[in-house]
Amino acid sequence: MKTFARTLLNRIEFPVLLAGLVIASGLWGFEELMEVARASTPHAFDTEILLAFRKMGQPDVPVGPLWLQGAMRDITSLGSSAVLVLITAAVIVYLLLIRRSRTALFVFVAVAGGQMLSSLLKHGIDRPRPDLVSHLVNETSLSFPSGHAMLSAVTYLTLGSLAARFLPGRTTKIFVLCLAVLTTVLVGISRVYLGVHWPSDVLAGWCAGFAWAMLCWLAVRLLQRNKAVADSE
Repeated sequence: MKTFARTLLNRIEFPVLLAGLVIASGLWGFEELMEVARASTPHAFDTEILLAFRKMGQPDVPVGPLWLQGAMRDITSLGSSAVLVLITAAVIVYLLLIRRSRTALFVFVAVAGGQMLSSLLKHGIDRPRPDLVSHLVNETSLSFPSGHAMLSAVTYLTLGSLAARFLPGRTTKIFVLCLAVLTTVLVGISRVYLGVHWPSDVLAGWCAGFAWAMLCWLAVRLLQRNKAVADSE
């Protein structure tokens, strides 16, 4: 039995194991946070963190200098639908121009699928936006999960993993992937700072986004392994 387990582990590559762990952790985390979102009253975890971004006793005044508010608005735009669609469209057109149509299809399916999944989850949970603090930007959609956090994870991780395949050296690959994760994290933090999401909304968006991005990556890797999709065209 031990020999069989050792042989199985030797056949499974570490990136595949890591992706599987991310998917499992994301699904478990999202399920736990869904219970928080469905509660009749806000969880102490949500209220304490949300208020920590506002001055004591002044829920309409965010902490930090004035320039920080502008910076957070700029950062949050990196997760907006308009910016993500523009980036995704530019990448897809570039891939088509260099005749990598299957890779372009992968990018489209991953990002468009993430958008559809985000919309379905929002309507399934039907959580209103937080009213504990003032909103520093206007939002009209539902709150759970954070679409900015989820779609940032899907888009930047998908593009980061794609770019890492063509970059030389492990250091540059790690840098690109870390940059994708950092951008996703900053977008999520900006949503809480601006008062338009509960922290649990953002965490759930990250969980769902990371899980979906890794699931798409595993699916493509499996297709490549079965020679249904070539590594290069």
